[in-house]
Amino acid sequence: MLQVPFIRENKNLVIAGLAKRNIDATKLIEEVISVDEERRRIQTELDGLLAESNSLSKEIGNLFKSGETQKANILKEKTSQIKEVTKELNEALNAKAEALSQLLYKIPNIPNAIVPLGNSAEDNEEVYKEGDIPVLHEGALPHWELAKKYDIIDFELGNKITGAGFPVYKGKGAKLQRALITYFLDKNTEAGYTEYQLPLLVNEASGFGTGQLPDKEGQMYHVTEDNLYLIPTAEVPGTNIFRDVLLNESDLPIGITGYTPCFRREAGSYGAHVRGLNRLHQFDKVEIIRIEHPNKSYQALDGMVNHVKTILQELKLPYRILRLCGGDMGFTSALTYDFEVFSTAQNRWLEISSVSNFETFQANRLKLRFKNSEGKNELPHTLNGSSLALPRVLAGILENYQTEKGIVIPEVLQKYTGFSIID
Repeated sequence: MLQVPFIRENKNLVIAGLAKRNIDATKLIEEVISVDEERRRIQTELDGLLAESNSLSKEIGNLFKSGETQKANILKEKTSQIKEVTKELNEALNAKAEALSQLLYKIPNIPNAIVPLGNSAEDNEEVYKEGDIPVLHEGALPHWELAKKYDIIDFELGNKITGAGFPVYKGKGAKLQRALITYFLDKNTEAGYTEYQLPLLVNEASGFGTGQLPDKEGQMYHVTEDNLYLIPTAEVPGTNIFRDVLLNESDLPIGITGYTPCFRREAGSYGAHVRGLNRLHQFDKVEIIRIEHPNKSYQALDGMVNHVKTILQELKLPYRILRLCGGDMGFTSALTYDFEVFSTAQNRWLEISSVSNFETFQANRLKLRFKNSEGKNELPHTLNGSSLALPRVLAGILENYQTEKGIVIPEVLQKYTGFSIID
């Protein structure tokens, strides 16, 4: 979340920044400042009374030592009265602090200056495109029909076992899925990321730490009896490794990667655009996460974008990169680049990765700090990216690599699959 001193000192900048997200935050920001002023007034009054109480305690001690018991008892009565008032002030202070936190949780991150204006995905800015779109043979099929033809993914079986959006991968389909996971992890660890195997359930504090709560509560599966949440992305448990941590500047940068299944309710999703692997409730994803010095985070973001580029170049899939507009950005992001792969059989672009810089937004929620060269505590920047989300990468491979004889496996994956074609 945003820091209160920053909001207080940059009120107009914050309001203008959030306007890029098509949010009129004037009333909310003014309320934050008002509640904070009241909180600070109570804190000042409380501090004054505590100082007075400490001074009286010393005076009472001296009076007892000098035998002036009557005067000491009068002052003791006064300290008792002060204790009652300080108790009330403490309760009021806690209430104001909680009210302030709840307001801050509602405020999304401020977009970076280069984020384009816009209301929706239609307004995102294409910044890069690479790869030739293949010309498919007559009768080429979309991936859900290929999956059925070659018996590699069973959507109906998943529907029977669980429900729509929970596919079952079979035979060469399962092996291709496992090959992609291993390939992605190998690429990430070769690039210097440390691999982690992470929990698939997180507590409420973790959800708040990375900004999924309260913003995306309706999209998360909630285990109510234990008040735990199934993860929507490895970003949540991975970044929360550093919650309530004080790092040294020499620890930076930190890069981690991890494979997890991910779970999203995707409430309200329906229609042709969600067929097959296009949108699932359970899917596999490999994530990269970075903790960076604020001066180097945008250089790191460029590095993450280039890293994902190399993977798609090796897979030889046609792709493009979009800079998301203010109206299409995630709640916590300051700047996001989306990667999309072209699905030739569907004749449409499919999102396969988001790479984002959150600046200090998550670090502030996480209470993640580092001790800088001057010995002062400072907020680092957090970043994360899909490297990569599997369903639509797999859909792109099945559709773009299909031939009349079968589905050719990208050359870079063949050492992982042990076969070169699905036929």
